[in-house]
Amino acid sequence: MTLSPQKWAVRVFAIILIMFPLLMLPEFVSHIKAHFTGAIEGSMITGQWHIVIINIVLFTSFLIPLTYRKKVSWKEWGLVSAFFISLFIEMYGLPLTVMFASRIFHAPPEAAVDTALSVELLGAVFAFTVPMIYGSVLMIAGTIIVVVGWVTLYRRIDREGLVTTGIYSISRHPQYLGFIMVIYGWVVGWTTPLTVVFGSILMIVYVRTCMKEEREMGGDHDYGSYRKRTPFLI
Repeated sequence: MTLSPQKWAVRVFAIILIMFPLLMLPEFVSHIKAHFTGAIEGSMITGQWHIVIINIVLFTSFLIPLTYRKKVSWKEWGLVSAFFISLFIEMYGLPLTVMFASRIFHAPPEAAVDTALSVELLGAVFAFTVPMIYGSVLMIAGTIIVVVGWVTLYRRIDREGLVTTGIYSISRHPQYLGFIMVIYGWVVGWTTPLTVVFGSILMIVYVRTCMKEEREMGGDHDYGSYRKRTPFLI
């Protein structure tokens, strides 16, 4: 596969983004340790059920663009919806896994991480560590990719059939790529056993979904040519 300068630039940027945690390794190690030992329990936002509901509605509605290119898989929707419901209950409602971890490990206060940014919103103060900011960047970038992918399909699928232009000239599955970035951003920003296990399963599910769609398009000559010139995800 011959990559254009544009595709190479995207890949270089992706490599830099992926490698960033290595440049801030102490912060990321402290972040993971604090979450897995429950040391963050005392600084968590709890009982903010309006924030839980707002986030669940927002992120489950975010799934709608993913259904534009294929038939709806209710099993897939249920899995992703369960991830977001459990995630936001854990983050802003009742942090069961964090509380459980704190009871097991009895993490000392010094295991907590430093706050790099604080934002007051919806009646609560959101404290961001460096890994949380990094995760937020991934989620924002992933959201933009999903939206751009959806708009590209919506505008061109009727006249082009197989959409291979715009963002689809850079990635064969930009919407799935964007959604994987959103999930990974949550895993990095909120690194608990719940998100690590659930998030990993979801990312594997979406990669397998991409592969399944490719097999279904295997007999299409135009798609075969498209595959040769365009990367799978990035």
